[in-house]
Amino acid sequence: MGGGGVLTPPDGLPEDMLVRALASGWDMSVSSLAYRAVGFGSHHWEVIDTAGTRWFVTADELENKRHALDEPLDAAFGRLRAALAAAADLRNHGHAFVLAPVPAAGGDPLVRVNERFGAAVYPFVDGQSFAWGEFSAPAHRREVLDLIIAVHMAPGAVARHAMADDFAVPHRDELESALDSAGAVTDLGPYARPVALLVAENAVPIRRLLARYDELVAQSRSGPSGTVLTHGEPHPGNTLMTPRGCLLIDWDTALVAPPERDLWSLDPGDGSILAAYADATGVAPLPSMLELYRIRWDLADIAIDVSRFRRRHSGSAEDDESWRVLTHLIARIRG
Repeated sequence: MGGGGVLTPPDGLPEDMLVRALASGWDMSVSSLAYRAVGFGSHHWEVIDTAGTRWFVTADELENKRHALDEPLDAAFGRLRAALAAAADLRNHGHAFVLAPVPAAGGDPLVRVNERFGAAVYPFVDGQSFAWGEFSAPAHRREVLDLIIAVHMAPGAVARHAMADDFAVPHRDELESALDSAGAVTDLGPYARPVALLVAENAVPIRRLLARYDELVAQSRSGPSGTVLTHGEPHPGNTLMTPRGCLLIDWDTALVAPPERDLWSLDPGDGSILAAYADATGVAPLPSMLELYRIRWDLADIAIDVSRFRRRHSGSAEDDESWRVLTHLIARIRG
């Protein structure tokens, strides 16, 4: 999911604080630390310790990981920790394609740096990275499917720490508040008025999408549905091609959920990936669940960006990118 890129270092997490967290959490003595403006959702640094070992460090702003405006930051931290623990369990069960965090001194995959941030440490892996959009080749897409099948068919023990998908749309409360007060503006930054107008002008298609999503969720809960451990976002940007094969990265969205959560975005539209999944697992993906997760992706992106602009913001490069993504998405659902 989008929610804006992280092109600049975070406010509220000075580098000396991060260095102290690495020392206390992983007994790491830092020689150099460089911010890397890559990916979405998390902040990243390349770190070299005094022994010359390279590491990849991520920090997540917990306010952005909340599912509702009044959700405690502790709940967001716990959800993120559970997802990363599931990745560590997968790796420990022999799934070498999982790029899992290095456990801190106490065994946890995530350390609370301060009230606002949680940090994780990963081995630094050289490889070819990809953008969010299309797979580089059909073989790339099929290799990711094979990895997802391995995740879904992993022993039940790997899901012991993972939370179950509750079908919540992150920041839905703020999106609905914006719909209910369409046009009202609190001047918290340069995009506050434009986003209020955008929501007001497109309230009908947004409400229609919310209603369809709720209908699909009700259908899913009325009938039996198998669940598995899912990655959540197996798009090309969450893959890394190495000499030893493809790795799945960014496990912060891992949940126990219906398998369609990982499949809706993998199929190129011709049903070939869905058929291959059914052949390999004996489970035929349900069209209604594929639609459910496709819609939730769009709703979550809209809600996350609306939430961003209903908080104080400065018009940063991240804000500009989030506005671009939001307007493009609104235009698409409007048809």
